[in-house]
Amino acid sequence: MSTLLQLNSSIFSADGQSSRLADALVGAWRAAHPDGTVIARDLAHEPVPHLDAERFGAFLAPPAERTPEQAAIVAYSDALIDELRRADVVVLGLPMYNFGVPSALKAYFDHVARAGVTFRYTEKGSVGLLTGKKAYVIATRGGRYAGTSGDHQSAFVRQFLGFLGIDDVTFVYAEGLAIDAAAKSAGLAQAERAIRQIVAPERLAA
Repeated sequence: MSTLLQLNSSIFSADGQSSRLADALVGAWRAAHPDGTVIARDLAHEPVPHLDAERFGAFLAPPAERTPEQAAIVAYSDALIDELRRADVVVLGLPMYNFGVPSALKAYFDHVARAGVTFRYTEKGSVGLLTGKKAYVIATRGGRYAGTSGDHQSAFVRQFLGFLGIDDVTFVYAEGLAIDAAAKSAGLAQAERAIRQIVAPERLAA
């Protein structure tokens, strides 16, 4: 039985354009996998605390030496990682805020990147431990940045997912959403066409 993890990072939760487009992809996946499981995490509705010295110290503390407070911090991180580990498919709704990823998503990333848990260091560099997954990133932007030097998101997200071992990543872009009504309509239509190609029955049945 397949499992999909949907991560929405829009500050507008389900009303964000990235969330709505991600919902369309996830809905088609549900139809193709009626016995599948969907785990949904809304990072605006349930924000992950930003990483601080206390939390990072809890991750570094040996298990036998953790205080109850540190154990609770690690248990929270472990729960996020367990969702990610269980997923065969990850769908990430990714709006662009000031040229970067939402701070809520960065906080989530900081809690799921744990040495010895989701990646390990070797003499030849780091090795991701969450392999064998497919990720779809639904990227929405007010302007047009894909393929330009202003697109800092795509490279960062691709590198981060690869760092965890998730190398099979497909981006869907909806751009120009803040330029004017015509640009918004065209940008959303382009993304919807890309999603329809992704969710074609012959692809999702695999």
